[in-house]
Amino acid sequence: MSLDNTEKNSSEAKIRHKKDRAAEIADTFEWLITAFILAFVFRAFVMEAFRIPTGSMADTLKGAHFRLRCRQCGYKYDYGFIPDRFGFPDDSIPGPRSGTLQSFLSRCSSCGNYQAVGGTMPVANGDRILVLKCIYQFLSTKHWDVIVFKNPPEPEINYIKRLIGLPGETVQIIDGDIYINGQISRKPPKVQNELWMPVYDNDYQPVDRFVTSFNHHKWDQPFQNGSSSRWEVDKDSPTLFHLDGPAGQINTMEYNTSIGNDFRATYAYDEVGGYSGMPYCSDLMVRFYCCSAGPQGHIGASMSKYQTTYKAWVDLKGEMVITKIDQIGIITQLNQKSIKPPAMNKPTLVKFANVDHQLIFQFGSEKLTYDLGRVQEDADRIRKDIQPRLEILGSGKLTLSHVAVFRDIFYTMSKYANGAENGRAIDKPFTLGEDEFFVLGDNSPNSEDCRWWTRNGLANKGLSPYRVGIVPRDYLVGKALFVYWPSGFRPFPKFPIRIIPNIGQMRFIYGGSNEKL
Repeated sequence: MSLDNTEKNSSEAKIRHKKDRAAEIADTFEWLITAFILAFVFRAFVMEAFRIPTGSMADTLKGAHFRLRCRQCGYKYDYGFIPDRFGFPDDSIPGPRSGTLQSFLSRCSSCGNYQAVGGTMPVANGDRILVLKCIYQFLSTKHWDVIVFKNPPEPEINYIKRLIGLPGETVQIIDGDIYINGQISRKPPKVQNELWMPVYDNDYQPVDRFVTSFNHHKWDQPFQNGSSSRWEVDKDSPTLFHLDGPAGQINTMEYNTSIGNDFRATYAYDEVGGYSGMPYCSDLMVRFYCCSAGPQGHIGASMSKYQTTYKAWVDLKGEMVITKIDQIGIITQLNQKSIKPPAMNKPTLVKFANVDHQLIFQFGSEKLTYDLGRVQEDADRIRKDIQPRLEILGSGKLTLSHVAVFRDIFYTMSKYANGAENGRAIDKPFTLGEDEFFVLGDNSPNSEDCRWWTRNGLANKGLSPYRVGIVPRDYLVGKALFVYWPSGFRPFPKFPIRIIPNIGQMRFIYGGSNEKL
């Protein structure tokens, strides 16, 4: 081959190489532009990330908050950070170098201890969530969904609440419960599990008998023995209860609300000033594990609602029973079933709940339920002045562990504790029109929602304003799906970014009921 041909081939190779590089760069830009367009379309029409700015949906979804631990019992709970209360601009969070914060008072949601905190307390960011957009153009809305929507009076602002009422339905809030078309609206099991709120957890024992600020008594074990009861607290491990008595003699322990937290609809997430004026919540659940040392005996619980008492127990020979005792003492058996006798010396889960006009008794994998009825009168005449009572009952040789008491979410009927102001759909029915929805916040005492709105919703030019107190279909953005980034942790105190993920708090957001009322 001649020298000229060699040079010619070399030149052609260089030209081809340059063309290939140019094509690669063009392909890269084309891929980036395509990816950008797809990401834009995905964000606009499929899924978008949102940050929770306030605590109106706490504890389901949290805005900026303080992570607290009770100095007496060690129980963890969160307290909402409201910027203007601490001298910060709206929707801002102080960084690690922002200096000290004014002290504030909080109350433990397990033992009831009041504690003042502040100083250099760090503030955790609000939850970041993924929202399925445009889903309601293809699927029907459901009760109890957590939805994102445009605030009707200020459509440039997105709100997040729980969907309570659908178009054409009549909504009513009675004694903390939701009624749709005159019948109680029951929460799906996964939603209900999210909305149980702690009253007392016996696994968290205070280090000393502190004097409670709410009744000026010294804290003591709130489960107190009835007359001649043989229940005892384990001397070496006060988280355990023991019973050693005849199999036919029922022994009771009553939860004493003058010692521990009471059953008022309080939220540890909120200010404590109005606690004493909050209403009683009579939908309760008690949970514990029972270990029997003998083949005979009973274990169960009792709780009252207004002037009626409900009892549920299991005979260790293999029978579950639910009964009712009315205000004049007449006992009625509501339901019963036979089960396989439990294994001895093996802890078995026991739960008894009275919620949304249902009695639910669980022993291990067995469940016994009773439907009290769907209309308000089915659960007895409302008595707001009567606090519910709760007892654990048993006979034989038993050991109880992991004892805890919970209350249901309670939709408050006054904007402020003991306030006279009643909102929309409270006691009086509120009927929704076509394409109108009704929403409430899970943190009911601290939520600006359909109950309290006072302005008409803005509509497009030429259209009439939307009615006060509703979310129009046009303003639905999507359904909350997943908490993908709960407030993380800093690797060290002064680090500016919370880059360590809080994996244990990543979770799905449950909602949705197809139940027809």
